[in-house]
Amino acid sequence: MTIKIIVTGGTFDKEYNEIKGELFFRDTHINEMLTLGRCRVEYKIKKLMMIDSLFMKKSHRLEILKECMNSREKNIVITHGTDTMVDTAKVLGENVESIKNKTVVLTGAMIPYKFGSSDGMFNLGSAISFAQVLPPGIYIAMNGRYFNWYNVIKNRNKGEFEEVK
Repeated sequence: MTIKIIVTGGTFDKEYNEIKGELFFRDTHINEMLTLGRCRVEYKIKKLMMIDSLFMKKSHRLEILKECMNSREKNIVITHGTDTMVDTAKVLGENVESIKNKTVVLTGAMIPYKFGSSDGMFNLGSAISFAQVLPPGIYIAMNGRYFNWYNVIKNRNKGEFEEVK
């Protein structure tokens, strides 16, 4: 089984410019993270875009959907910004017939990997594990939990994802 990892940007891959005091994108850190995490799962990385999810448009989400539809791999992890991850999961979930028989898990980080205290390593590892064992469908994996796409929100006050009640 090969896991396809689709990179879209988000906090996972942000870096900090100390002179300007700004976060920016250079390249994905996913290979480095998987190497440090001693990942032994076969994977393939596809860098689709490097964008803050707050700037994602419908066209970006449709590009992610198309990549999932065209993927040979049945197990997919998407790294994504947490601010609009639920929106992208909804687009995928509402088009699940187009990507049937695939397990798609979106994940992200609240703190950039390069900051050293990121939750990204844990979330990426969890997403890869969930992508291997969950039945086909669309999920979000954060903080060691997984959520169905239609029953999750980002609680901005707590800084975590939770089920809709």
